[in-house]
Amino acid sequence: MKPSEKDAVMSEFAAGKIDILVSTTVVEVGVDVPNSTVILIEDADRFGLAQLHQLRGRVGRSDLQSYCYLMMSDSKAPSKRLREIEKSNDGFYLAEVDLKMRGPGEIYGRAQHGDLNLRVATLGDTKLIARAQAEAKRFVHEGKDLVQYKQLAKRVEIYQRLTKLN
Repeated sequence: MKPSEKDAVMSEFAAGKIDILVSTTVVEVGVDVPNSTVILIEDADRFGLAQLHQLRGRVGRSDLQSYCYLMMSDSKAPSKRLREIEKSNDGFYLAEVDLKMRGPGEIYGRAQHGDLNLRVATLGDTKLIARAQAEAKRFVHEGKDLVQYKQLAKRVEIYQRLTKLN
């Protein structure tokens, strides 16, 4: 559909002139229709937790009872991911679960999931990361020369090259 056609359909849906809207995930962001009370997400097992949470948020925006149905693409038992979306409405909790299940991917690179190449920390180790950041700032502020730390200098150089490539 052309953007003007989409806008017209959404206006009619919001006004209650259209009772049922069949859509792609374009409804994920920016659609606020309080009288929407039911959403059926087909192939829910193929979506990430954040996207499912966003889609589910398209209903339940009024005092009317609302329902979110997750239809799977096959007849297998629901995955741990779908069980988590069933347990919680907390987007921060779901983001943490998603991070633990999928992994953060690469900081320098293109992989959007999988193990992070950190040897000590995980992205959830916010206190350790904050301490490391403070130490790095102190190191720079004190004017220390990285050259005297050969292994560290080599690793920094690798990441600097990767950053410039991205």
